[in-house]
Amino acid sequence: MFRNLSKFGVNLQRAVSHNIQVPERVLNIPETKISQLSNGLRIASEDSGIPTCTVGLWIDAGSRYETESNNGVAHFLEHMAFKGTATRNQTSLELEVENMGAHLNACTSREQTIFQAKCLTKDVKRAIDILSDIIQSSKYGENEIEIERGVILREMQEIEMNLQELVFDHLHAAAFQNTPLGRTILGPIENIKSISRKDLVEFKSNHYVASKMVLAGAGGIQHEELVGLAEKYFGSLKSHGIDGSDFLNVCNFTGSESRLVDESMPVVHAALAVEGCGWMNPESYPLLIANILIGNWDRSHGSGGNIYSKLAHKVGAKNLCHNFLSFNTCYKDTGLWGIYLVSDGKTLNDMLFTVQEEWNRLCTSVTEEEVTRAKNLFLTNSLLLLDGSTPIFEDIGRQMLNYNRRIPLPEMEARLEMINADVVREVCSNYLKKKPVTIAAIGPIENMVDYNTLQKRMD
Repeated sequence: MFRNLSKFGVNLQRAVSHNIQVPERVLNIPETKISQLSNGLRIASEDSGIPTCTVGLWIDAGSRYETESNNGVAHFLEHMAFKGTATRNQTSLELEVENMGAHLNACTSREQTIFQAKCLTKDVKRAIDILSDIIQSSKYGENEIEIERGVILREMQEIEMNLQELVFDHLHAAAFQNTPLGRTILGPIENIKSISRKDLVEFKSNHYVASKMVLAGAGGIQHEELVGLAEKYFGSLKSHGIDGSDFLNVCNFTGSESRLVDESMPVVHAALAVEGCGWMNPESYPLLIANILIGNWDRSHGSGGNIYSKLAHKVGAKNLCHNFLSFNTCYKDTGLWGIYLVSDGKTLNDMLFTVQEEWNRLCTSVTEEEVTRAKNLFLTNSLLLLDGSTPIFEDIGRQMLNYNRRIPLPEMEARLEMINADVVREVCSNYLKKKPVTIAAIGPIENMVDYNTLQKRMD
């Protein structure tokens, strides 16, 4: 933890402890209201008064909670959600949603599973009734399981064709070797072919529990109504799974490499990363600012000389790559901070060295002007992303699972205010200087620089 945010945390704690002297005020308008049922289910919502809303469940249950033998079960379970329940077969479920004019969706990540419905405000009760039904009463019929098994196997083939997804899977495998974060979300083919109804029911019983869930809502939705619906439809949900189901596996970062040589490919797809930090770590904010300073670039889009990314200037001038994208992937207790790039095999090494030079510059000579511009860009982008009930719903659910609260805008601004060039240089030095690096690359990489050379350049 670096000094400035440590001081901010102390000052914030003092203000809270002396709140009798400070007038109470709502920090976010509309306010994000939070409640909790006796079984541990949390309810969080924001009412903006519009005629539509997005509601759904965020569940602390992704592939990180799987074992090697059942890897892929969380994603498989999500696929089975809309295939029929004890009271609705698949056809009636689909017709009911269609007749409401609503949209149901679900997704699985390494740490979370999300089920959501977007509907008219007047249909909130029906939407939650459906969500409750598919979460608690899905039948997982054998015929439906076999159908979805084929769907997931085809999905795996599609991901194999998505080189960015493939690179990031290999990056995780190299960075978090022999840990749950190193495995793919979909799981290996042999697991998909063997996952049974028993596996699905077991995972659901252990992880689809009230203490690991947040019922989130945004748009035209009243919090008191949502709490009442939560009590009615989820009040009997058990609080915990079996012993150890809430245990978060430690996923140690390993400096390593993953190389897939394919001379038939015209370009190289690669990702270079160091270990980042978890959501709760106060250093996550300076790392986000550093991520913005690296930025992204695509030579096909064209850009003027005033583009904020110094790396883009260097890369564009020397024609070192086709495009690049910086990333800051956070998990509960760790993360990946780095860059994804597409480059010709002949310029790949120069591109990697240029990236490392720019990383070093962040540690030694980034300017106040750059940091101020990056902070403004971060704040603007954060607010622009919250356009509509669905992104607000997503922001509420994600923050509730990661922070157990939603960070109000004034607090975000205060955290950003305490970040200056000194802080960015200090934090970047903590994460980039003499730290293990991991690289994953696919394509014509027979001449790619060896790993030891890359690692030495981190000194």
